[in-house]
Amino acid sequence: MFRVLKIGSAFIGIIVGAGLASGQEILQYFTSFGHLGTLAAILCTALFTYFGMTLTRLGSRMRTTSHKDVIYKISGRYLGMIIDGVIIFTLFGVGVVMIAGAGSLLNQQFELPLYVGSLLLIILVILTVMLNVEKVVGVIGSVTPFLVITVIVIGVYSLFTMDLSFNELNPIAQNNETTLPNWYVSAINYVSFNIAVGAAMSLVMGGAEKDERVAALGGLVGGLGLGLVIILSHLAIFSKVDAVAAYDMPMLKIVHDISPVLAIFMSFVLFGMIFNTGVSMFYAFTARFFEMNTKTSNTAIVIVCLAGFLLSFVGFTDLVAFFYNLIGYLGIVLMLALLKASLNLSKYKAEPGLGRFKITAK
Repeated sequence: MFRVLKIGSAFIGIIVGAGLASGQEILQYFTSFGHLGTLAAILCTALFTYFGMTLTRLGSRMRTTSHKDVIYKISGRYLGMIIDGVIIFTLFGVGVVMIAGAGSLLNQQFELPLYVGSLLLIILVILTVMLNVEKVVGVIGSVTPFLVITVIVIGVYSLFTMDLSFNELNPIAQNNETTLPNWYVSAINYVSFNIAVGAAMSLVMGGAEKDERVAALGGLVGGLGLGLVIILSHLAIFSKVDAVAAYDMPMLKIVHDISPVLAIFMSFVLFGMIFNTGVSMFYAFTARFFEMNTKTSNTAIVIVCLAGFLLSFVGFTDLVAFFYNLIGYLGIVLMLALLKASLNLSKYKAEPGLGRFKITAK
């Protein structure tokens, strides 16, 4: 059970980064559709549960140390190249968004210059990525329970202190700008985007678990937990949308209105979740090209993080609005490949190779 919860917590931690934990993603993808956004959140929960289980199970079955082998096996040579390219692009791009989010967080809460939070994050990411994968999974999973508990508290508080009813808030919520056309496209785009975000590290995480059943249950628990976080976050922001929609980090604004002292605690939780996703993105990105825990990979992670730091100055909100939607549409190809693979799991097994595992078909 401990290993199941560890994988589940890490799965949530991989995906819950700056956008979701801050509430900016939730506002754009769900709350901007009002009542229909709640349906979108429920649909997302079901899809995350299924695909979370599929990813960790495939990783365990194939004993993978990089997403590359699995993607090419389930997709074929040419489609695999496309999906691999999408994942590589996603890993680096979302890492950049996390760096920008760290800057925005410390700027909004402590009025520090944007570069301070961003620099702090990349230093912590570089140091953590130099650890082995099991230690990275442990670091990622350790912060997640604090986020889940915090979101539950915020959600309950927001619902019990609403000044207006949801029916009255519905038109206010729908006035918020979103680049998504409707609630169901938004839900699918959101899941697709986050599966693209979480696929690489989830496969590597599953590959580190020898028991396929434990890996699958871990992904299932992670998907359900992630859905709970999304639904409660949406309801919290929806219930206060008239007061928080104008902020980069709506969830932090809700907490600040409860208590400035509590907002400081929330800032640390948010930074931890941003850190989680940043570590996941840059670890998986580096592992795609280099053997980890070597001098070459350590040099590469420093260069990659510094490049991400420079690109992060585009701005957090603008990056979320543009980049996340784009990846959501591109990631649909990956979702379809995973769906096909989940229906034909018996085709895949791992055989020991020279120094690593070679994936073959039966």
